Amino acid sequence: MTVSASPHPPTRTHPLWLMLLALLSGFALSQAYRTVTAIVAQGLREDFGLSVQALGSFAGLFGLSFGVAQLLMGITMDRYGLRRTVLAAAPLSVAGAALSALAPSHGWLMLGQVLIGVGCSPAFLACTVFISRHFPSERFAFYSGLSLGMGGLGLMLTGTPLAWVVQHWGWRTGFGILAAMSVLSWLIVFALVHEPALPNAPQQPQEGWGESLRGLATLFTLPHTWGILVLGMSAYAAFLSLRGLWLAPLLMDRFGFSLVDSGNVALVLSLISLFAPGTFGRMDPGPQRRRAWIANFSLLMAAMFVAMAVLQHAGATVALMMVLGLLWGFNVLQYTDVRTSYPAALTGRALSLYTMSMFLGAALMQSATGSVAAWATGFGTEPYRAVLLTIAAWVALASLAFRFLPASPLLGR
Repeated sequence: MTVSASPHPPTRTHPLWLMLLALLSGFALSQAYRTVTAIVAQGLREDFGLSVQALGSFAGLFGLSFGVAQLLMGITMDRYGLRRTVLAAAPLSVAGAALSALAPSHGWLMLGQVLIGVGCSPAFLACTVFISRHFPSERFAFYSGLSLGMGGLGLMLTGTPLAWVVQHWGWRTGFGILAAMSVLSWLIVFALVHEPALPNAPQQPQEGWGESLRGLATLFTLPHTWGILVLGMSAYAAFLSLRGLWLAPLLMDRFGFSLVDSGNVALVLSLISLFAPGTFGRMDPGPQRRRAWIANFSLLMAAMFVAMAVLQHAGATVALMMVLGLLWGFNVLQYTDVRTSYPAALTGRALSLYTMSMFLGAALMQSATGSVAAWATGFGTEPYRAVLLTIAAWVALASLAFRFLPASPLLGR
């Protein structure tokens, strides 16, 4: 994927910021879809008799289909443009949400998750590529952080508002509301997003699909790619597994919270997460110190999951969740690290691969922790302690890998 920054775009139908907001509406909804399991989990348990392992698989399937589709979406954006890619994919999320709302069985729910994941897959990648192409390169961290934060509006939706809806009208109504909002997002993108041409962009022959895939594969031959991907599959996955899967079940089963009480905690956590990426984007220490910050913050995140596992106090657990909502914002530094770790010709592919790693990691972690919870329950152990310790170990090992695996030679290290 070819990415270039353009601080002075040509005349356009709508301002850049308005087009970016339109694209972010799709990303916010993708955040809602990937965290809705925490709110509908109790209803799915009652209606379909799902185990904690099945819930983990259900939550992870969105991330799996979302992550795998990143490979195709990145190439499609180069060939057909951001607007066409988003408009072509988004109706699948509408169909998936509608299917989930009407699902007569667990199998239909799983199919709905696959459709939603593929439909949402270009959402955030479209935003990052749009920023890379049409905003000044030195402001990439700031605008990426702002975009990640705006996506938190979707997390807020699956807090108190959707918890209240689900408690009064059931989980199917929740999926129906998300389907209607996805239609509205599609209409907004259709009306507002018209990609401006890049000034002085060189005319290059369009790559074939095979050539594009081979270009993506070349990233795996670069030693510094592996540390980036390992941590990419871990830190965001940890936050998402907590917020999107385990938050409500943990608070309800361990401390006796109601669904709306759990939704209130999720809402506050989501509100905090709105500002976290932008805050870290402003604090970006630059390429020489950025990797150390990333490694240290990820280790701190692992330590906080250990504390939640050990402490059996509701107030302390909720407080740790809030701090994690702020801490996860260091993820924007990882995006900036990716952008500065590759030459311009590979930046777009690297962003696509990194985005894929984030959501594949979330899918794997959610599915794996579901299995861990089932295993712990079978041995008579509290499942949430086992889940939180597993997440902590996963993030800590990934942090060490990122620290000691090679860094990009472009960083001068």
